[in-house]
Amino acid sequence: MSLGIAVRNGPAEPVTPWSKEGAFAARSPIRPQSFEFSTGNLPRNEQFEAWRASYASILDLTAPAPVEDGFAAQHQVWDLGSLAFSRVSTNGLAFTGLAGRGRHDPLDHWLFTMLLNGHSTTLAAADRLEGDPGSVQLHPLGRAFEGNISRSEMLMLFVPRDLCRDLAHVLDAAAFSRLEGGMGRIFADYMISLARRLPLLDVSELPELVSATRAMLLACVAPSRERLEEASTSISNMLLERARCYIQANLHDPDLDLKGLLHELGISRSRLYRLFEPTGGVMRYIQHRRLVAAHVALADANDRRRILEIAESCCFSDGAEFSRAFRREFGYSPSEVRAGTHHGAPGWPSLDLDVPTTPTQRLNTLLRRLQG
Repeated sequence: MSLGIAVRNGPAEPVTPWSKEGAFAARSPIRPQSFEFSTGNLPRNEQFEAWRASYASILDLTAPAPVEDGFAAQHQVWDLGSLAFSRVSTNGLAFTGLAGRGRHDPLDHWLFTMLLNGHSTTLAAADRLEGDPGSVQLHPLGRAFEGNISRSEMLMLFVPRDLCRDLAHVLDAAAFSRLEGGMGRIFADYMISLARRLPLLDVSELPELVSATRAMLLACVAPSRERLEEASTSISNMLLERARCYIQANLHDPDLDLKGLLHELGISRSRLYRLFEPTGGVMRYIQHRRLVAAHVALADANDRRRILEIAESCCFSDGAEFSRAFRREFGYSPSEVRAGTHHGAPGWPSLDLDVPTTPTQRLNTLLRRLQG
């Protein structure tokens, strides 16, 4: 199953010490245990029953269409020790929690679900929960509920009650709800980052991952000063990445400003300033990204626009101002780039592996280029 993530409605390997022979050997990373299942390998008339059986310990599934016609579904599940995480793709179906089927021993996990596409509806006593792409929902599997879901892709995080036993009342109070606001969006981004990172993770990193996930979910479900402090590093990283993505998506919009960024992130102005303090401030970062975009366009032999047109597309209305800012940023003029005197990554030499360089600098050069 592909792990490219899109919500639609959006390590270095550890090394061992020197061996006895004196050679420096790299230890191959040991990945967390995972498994995949797809109904595509089964006869069409057996596909739904196989999918239903794979969830029988937590849900009773019902197909809305004749099962003889086939049922397309697949998932990949990662065993994280104290947590389980999965990415799921399924045709539409109805579901019922086992507590609602009279089972007295249903699994009592909390299930956090984030739809990547599709829609879901959950009914539980007086609660009605609508799920849309990008929203994170909380289902307690030990309580009665039922619902339906359209053809969808989703991410699921299974949190055992024992992992958060001391704060069970907090999660139970949030049962059958969506994580809303800025903190909810942060946790949605965190789940996407988990899906991307897990295939590259080493098992030695699992305890730290579980601890960070626990801190993150508690900070997002029931924020408090202590919980926010415990998850501060992870939260700041997710906020900064969301800010960078928003800036990049709106880079050529002259109306890109602090107000829109603050609204997107749902944080205070002072918090935003602290996030970008290492890069010289928010507006300094925006200008840098615009100058980088202009540099790339100027170095593109297929881009026939005049320098001023490129400057205007990057939200510089004055040609002289653009030239001065460009020279301050890179140490040479836009016309030099257009003439071919300087090309490749702005401000640094192109990475040409055919040109002899010291081994210690190849990675540095690559990383600087990727930094942009």
